Amino acid sequence: MPMTENLQLDRHGWLCPGPGVRHIRSPNQDRRPSLENISLLVIHNISLPPNRFGGLHVQQLFTNTLNPQAHPFFAQIADLRVSAHFFIKRSGRIIQFVSTDRRAWHAGVSRFDGRERCNDFSIGIELEGTDFTPFTDEQYLQLAALTTVLRGRYTLKGVRGHEHIAPKRKTDPGPYFDWHWYKRLTGWEWRQMPEGIASRRLVGV
Repeated sequence: MPMTENLQLDRHGWLCPGPGVRHIRSPNQDRRPSLENISLLVIHNISLPPNRFGGLHVQQLFTNTLNPQAHPFFAQIADLRVSAHFFIKRSGRIIQFVSTDRRAWHAGVSRFDGRERCNDFSIGIELEGTDFTPFTDEQYLQLAALTTVLRGRYTLKGVRGHEHIAPKRKTDPGPYFDWHWYKRLTGWEWRQMPEGIASRRLVGV
């Protein structure tokens, strides 16, 4: 299991390198309108090809090097210009693609707390997974450690899934993401989490 207690952000918004942390810079990022307004954490899931784990395809998507001929699905997405700040693999290892001080292109058309364009003021974390598969313990522990580091740097008002800021358009991280355990690991208050999560049971429990 990767170590989680030593995660630290440097002054440029990059996690300090370590056994469980790797940097791969994505070109799909730009300057934020304001550093002072970073207030939202967004959790996603991703797997490429869909429902398959491992390999290099996610990092290829985020660096614009995905081969559209490598899988039939890739022809549909190879021209997308997307990224996230962090990608947490099933093993718990983290790849950081964008400095947290910069704007990653992860949320698309979205809305939070009366504000549009969530990319402007959010940090995006992708978990290697699907809407139909439980996430690993290693992912939760690393996500919690990363959340703690980010809350120590930025005044985050809340955390949402992509499904909550882009309803009807997105469904991730989906019903298998255990918001209750995540809350216990991180100390978020219920008012800072998605509405209705407090009373929702995890699928399959």
